[in-house]
Amino acid sequence: MNEPVILLLSGSLRTGSSNEVVLRTAADVAAPGVRTVRYAGLADLPHFNPDDDADPLPAPVIELRAAIDRADALLVCCPEYAGTLPGSFKNLLDWTVGGTEICDKPTAWVNAAAPGRGGGAEATLRTVLGYTGAAIVDEACVRIPVVRAAVDERGVITDAEPRALLAKVIDRLVDAATAHPAG
Repeated sequence: MNEPVILLLSGSLRTGSSNEVVLRTAADVAAPGVRTVRYAGLADLPHFNPDDDADPLPAPVIELRAAIDRADALLVCCPEYAGTLPGSFKNLLDWTVGGTEICDKPTAWVNAAAPGRGGGAEATLRTVLGYTGAAIVDEACVRIPVVRAAVDERGVITDAEPRALLAKVIDRLVDAATAHPAG
């Protein structure tokens, strides 16, 4: 594998969300030679309709599936809303079920919620990713609550411990992608 690519998927539409902070930090700590790409099209995806999951696909869906296909692994950071995934992120995942791009792709998530929260989103994420055929890398699925006092002006976590944990998450995804390349 040349330069491994990790696609960073935020489940939040909020500017400055904890989920965005985690993914910016993950990009910041990725080892040299690892490329991270943040997917920014969540708000552009049309509402999922199985009737529309056929050629020609809507342009934002083509872009989503192409981004997933180009990646060697996926890292998700998604909030919990009303005990589960936010509708916009569930919509993104629904659009991946009909494609094969995510099948066998090493995938992990970071739960950025406060202690004791976010379990519903994690459970739903695991279930839906099972339907997509993603290869969940359990040892890369972690909890890193974001402490706002530890976030700098760039929107990146400055504390060493969460930064080191995110670096391990990226390394584990790269290892999984190298050991079992998807596609």
